[in-house]
Amino acid sequence: MSDRYAVIGHPIQHSKSPLIHGLFAQACGHSLRYEALEGPLTPADGFERQVLDFRAAGGLGLNITAPFKLRACALADERSERAALAGAANALKFEGGRILAENFDGIGLRRDIEVNLQCPLAGRRVLLLGAGGAARGALLPFLAAGPATLVLANRDEAKAHALVAEVAAVAAGRQGQPGAATLQACGYGELAAQGRFDLVVNATSASLTGQLPPVPASVFSPMGTAYELAYGKGLTPFLALARQAGVRGVADGVGMLVEQAAEAFAWWRGVRPATTAVIDRLTVPLD
Repeated sequence: MSDRYAVIGHPIQHSKSPLIHGLFAQACGHSLRYEALEGPLTPADGFERQVLDFRAAGGLGLNITAPFKLRACALADERSERAALAGAANALKFEGGRILAENFDGIGLRRDIEVNLQCPLAGRRVLLLGAGGAARGALLPFLAAGPATLVLANRDEAKAHALVAEVAAVAAGRQGQPGAATLQACGYGELAAQGRFDLVVNATSASLTGQLPPVPASVFSPMGTAYELAYGKGLTPFLALARQAGVRGVADGVGMLVEQAAEAFAWWRGVRPATTAVIDRLTVPLD
């Protein structure tokens, strides 16, 4: 019988995870069964029961997507530093009777930007929009890359400052971690005075509803990169603004999706699959 894995979310029909992990398994010569499971919104403990039932039936690992990432983290017996900081888990592993939680979103995002897009973060000015779960998962991996400046901007400025303080405290306790002095927070109203950034990442939910976060065009550098975490939506309002500002490099989050999946596959299976062919297969033109 094949090893069993799954992704749980609501809704889940749109998920590319079964295709991605199926391609990974084929490329690595692994026999596994990976399915998409519709997570229950009711009763109140329906998601937790589903996870435990999946484990009891012999499941080895799960990917978690919206709206269950926070609950997955809370359910775990052990959380990685990334998952604990984000307060959210996008992957679970069942090992020795324990549930282990990880969050690979940030490391997958950084790898897509630095490796696939060849946009190194070291010494660069980076702007991250939003202070939700996606931004929380990205801050430590971004900070570890050694940017000259890393600015977190959010509509709720107090929330941005609180998150920056939390991440800075974690970074300060890490041996060899680049200085947290590069990490700053601001409200959207202060962005016009911040100048241009080499990389601007939209980690807000605005693009999911076809909206544009209140970002001035002046934050974009024509020689820089604009990155949209949403994927498969073509030229979103955020990317369209970047294009209008003359930005040459625009990208959506399909590469992050595949790279974080590769991290989960490696965590579960002990081998990291190649990602380029899978990214190419899933990429939707932005024009």
